[in-house]
Amino acid sequence: MRNPLRDPQDRRLPRIPEPCALVIFGVTGDLSRKKLIPAVYDLANRGLLPPGFVVLGFARRDWGDGDFESLAYEAAKKGARTPWREDVWARLAENIKFVAGSFDDDAAFDTLASSLDELRASHGITGNAAFYFSIPPVAFPIVLKQLARTGMADNETSGGWRRVVVEKPFGYDMATAKELNRLVDSVFTADDVFRIDHYLGKETVQNILALRFANSLFEPVWNSKYVDHVQITMAEDVGIGTRAGFYDGAGAARDVLQNHLLQLMAMFAMEEPTSFDPSEIRAEKLKVLKAISVPKDIAADTVRGQYLQGWVAGERAVGYLEEKNIPAESTTETYVAVKLAIQNRRWAGVPFYVRCGKRLPRRVTEIAIVFKKAPHLPFDPADVEMLGHNQLVIRVQPDEGMVLKFGSKVPGTTMEVRDIAMDFQYGEAFTESSPEAYERLVLDVLVGDRTLFPDAAEVEQSWAVIDPLEEAWAGTTPEPYRAGEWGPRAADELLVREGRTWRRA
Repeated sequence: MRNPLRDPQDRRLPRIPEPCALVIFGVTGDLSRKKLIPAVYDLANRGLLPPGFVVLGFARRDWGDGDFESLAYEAAKKGARTPWREDVWARLAENIKFVAGSFDDDAAFDTLASSLDELRASHGITGNAAFYFSIPPVAFPIVLKQLARTGMADNETSGGWRRVVVEKPFGYDMATAKELNRLVDSVFTADDVFRIDHYLGKETVQNILALRFANSLFEPVWNSKYVDHVQITMAEDVGIGTRAGFYDGAGAARDVLQNHLLQLMAMFAMEEPTSFDPSEIRAEKLKVLKAISVPKDIAADTVRGQYLQGWVAGERAVGYLEEKNIPAESTTETYVAVKLAIQNRRWAGVPFYVRCGKRLPRRVTEIAIVFKKAPHLPFDPADVEMLGHNQLVIRVQPDEGMVLKFGSKVPGTTMEVRDIAMDFQYGEAFTESSPEAYERLVLDVLVGDRTLFPDAAEVEQSWAVIDPLEEAWAGTTPEPYRAGEWGPRAADELLVREGRTWRRA
């Protein structure tokens, strides 16, 4: 019988990592409190953490272990997706530690290194540690240098594996991404670097691979012969919240188009890998990213927008320029729509319309495959007036699932054909609970599974798509749209002039 602790490749058995430590830099920040700490608790509650698992928090706060434990307790209880159990938390809390210090504080990092050594002796974690960078990108270089200086990043001297988890955005453009890749690779080996894009941890995103490669039903029509166009939408009903400092320097394209949406596009359009080995999947995604071409006329085939005050879900929303800490003259976009193409045999001639934005009517992320109409309709024209394009809609969030839209006869004495929809929802089809994206990805880091983590080449190739757009947009002013609308009017015209319309998600 196989031992699940020693055979993480057998997906039928629980994947339980070796005893290890998770070191979280910026542990008192929003990401850690809202996502990482609850994910650790949920993993413990599912029995997926090893004995001797340790959480080490590092932050500027002048706290002791007890203060940090209280913060972690409240964060875990508030954000947990699995039922709360005090006994699970009590066992986890025994191995929660905190180190206070700034990133340029050598003494603090020396203390952190000593703490890891002590934990190795007292908890039997054999030197295994993952370092999670829940910090602004500007702080990456100094933390990497500290890890190198103290030897904490060295697999050989630590007596176990050492991995690093880097949050997006990975760079500001191609040049900065390459420099950051160079710096990370100078401290950690390539196999020990996990560039996290939490969208890839969502069940519905992973289900794209199952939809494509576990079925024979869709493959024959997954190409330019049958697909008219593809729409990828990431709509948010919220504004920028407390992210003004980051967001105004980045904008919608750098914030989500460069990572989330291009990764969705690559997973949707990729060819079948020879196996589910992480390197094979990344290789196929990279081929798609390399084949993406930006519009020849960027001004005509892209739209940038910025929201004005308006109403969202019955509540008044201020405009972007009225948001706290946003300069009155800011030209940062909060909405982007762009027409992309994939220059390969499968997708040649199929436009990919990709859009993202804030303060839109509702929160939704989806991929809509719009098929070509039947080449001949032997019906009376009046009977098919209500018949549109067949569609397959993959809903990433919320209401995770898929919708298949096709024509069917309307009951009655005439041959009227109208669109209907078949709706598959995860919550109704499965009794198994779905892990939150960060829960899945944290576990992948601890077991060393890099399948869902983009590598350096993918990141750089994504910037090769975004950089020409940003250069063309420099010095331009985004078009206004009211909060609660589906973006600027020009975004609708982008499709209308080609005889298409956006799907109203």
